[in-house]
Amino acid sequence: MDILSKNLKQSAHKLSLRSNSIFQQDNDLKHTAEIVKLRFLYKYQMRLYTPLQSPDLNVIENLRSKLEISAQKHSIRNKEHLKTVLQEEWAKLTPQQTQTLVNSIPCRLEAVLKSEGHATKY
Repeated sequence: MDILSKNLKQSAHKLSLRSNSIFQQDNDLKHTAEIVKLRFLYKYQMRLYTPLQSPDLNVIENLRSKLEISAQKHSIRNKEHLKTVLQEEWAKLTPQQTQTLVNSIPCRLEAVLKSEGHATKY
């Protein structure tokens, strides 16, 4: 809840998302807690409900993969160094990269429907 309240608006603005955008989250336990569900019910009317196992729809997995690949190019010395490297690499992600992933959602949805919920190229 704290992360959403502090970051969602700024992230949406940075990505140039409009007020009619649809919010998506996965089915992680912290996202499905009753208090979070209630907040979304009143605060965010446009939500995308996804199947329990739906990594094909979660664009953050693509960003996580990019970060992992970027981090592997460094000689990580310890946990603090890893944190620094990840923050630096995250800062290098461009709005265009994230916008491309956001724009891929309709294709991802179509692919999941076409595969009847099975794995897709995403």
